[in-house]
Amino acid sequence: MLQALIIFVAQLLYVPVLTLRTITMVKGMKEKAAVLGILEGFIYVIALGIVFSDLTNYLNMVSYAMGFGVGLYIGQIIEQKLAIGYVSIEVNIMNKNEQLTYRLREVGFSVSTAEVEGMNEERRYRLDCTARRDREQEFIKIVSSYEPSAFIVSYEPRNFKGGYITKAMKKRKEKFLKSKENAPI
Repeated sequence: MLQALIIFVAQLLYVPVLTLRTITMVKGMKEKAAVLGILEGFIYVIALGIVFSDLTNYLNMVSYAMGFGVGLYIGQIIEQKLAIGYVSIEVNIMNKNEQLTYRLREVGFSVSTAEVEGMNEERRYRLDCTARRDREQEFIKIVSSYEPSAFIVSYEPRNFKGGYITKAMKKRKEKFLKSKENAPI
């Protein structure tokens, strides 16, 4: 019974670490991905070693599978809470809404607007924004409060060049490097 509990707990640790390692790899964070990979491998070997030491112990196998499933759930919650990276959001609305645009900019979102042509050559308005992922729901909530029937699409961009976000990221990097230079040794 103790082995089954150890396997279950190991899986509860393993799968969220696997999730975070995958995210850091996709986001290009090589060093963090490598460290998490080492931890992931260590946990994996321990849990599987216990399972393979006695293949007649079905409780260990069930614990492994249950821990994996619950670990996936926990990993997903952690990923949503961390919300690493950026999201690009496109909003299509029927009419120009300057109050909405002003409100979004007022709370710190970079918003570009354009008049676009919809079906049957109807004029519509599009708002484009790139923001940190942890602010995506805030953006959608604001848009929905002003434009309940807005069509909203979001996706994760792979690269940045120029623009508001890039300037802000560069300033943060410069500030970080300057603080490291001034830090006591």
